[in-house]
Amino acid sequence: MSTRRKARRPSTRGGRPRLLSEEVEQRLVAASRTGVAVELAAEMAGISRTTFLRWMAEGRAEIEARDAGEAPAPELEEYAALYEKVRTARATAAARAMANIRRVADGGIVTKVTTRRFRDSVTGEIVEETVEDRTSPDWRADAWYLERQHREHYGKDAVVAVEITGFGAPAGDDDQPVDLSALAERLDKSLFAVEYPPELEDGSVVDAEVVD
Repeated sequence: MSTRRKARRPSTRGGRPRLLSEEVEQRLVAASRTGVAVELAAEMAGISRTTFLRWMAEGRAEIEARDAGEAPAPELEEYAALYEKVRTARATAAARAMANIRRVADGGIVTKVTTRRFRDSVTGEIVEETVEDRTSPDWRADAWYLERQHREHYGKDAVVAVEITGFGAPAGDDDQPVDLSALAERLDKSLFAVEYPPELEDGSVVDAEVVD
């Protein structure tokens, strides 16, 4: 085994390959297909989380080494196969979950079907009528999707950049910087006028207007 390969792939010295039986592999793949966490997938297969993660690390390193042009390592074949199967299973679970979220966002999911039979008052024939209750579109599902798939724009940590230019600037000079002190003073006067409108001689008050 080359020095480069040793650097790229974790050592199998501490592993116990005999644990990776066909039954254990099937349980790991089946659990991963449901989308459960790594810890739960390992428990369902009867192995420890550490062992599962070690196998996946071995498999990933082997796949990456092959993609880089290195010759396959026979002793890592079972880990590479497990890694590929688990990765595909988890991707399938994610795709299925996302499809369900999109369905909820779009609405129209049938929640109840009611069928009734009655006699038509005109023809006297027995008529069967089916009524379906459907969900309304749910914007929260769309919000969840945007927050996670487009985090840079819609995530909780996204930065909203607000640029204030041209406020009170001469026409045609939109790039002129705003005098923030003057702007703050104007806003203060406007808010004061709204909260405490001036009184007239008869004790009445005038309608508040925004101060220019």
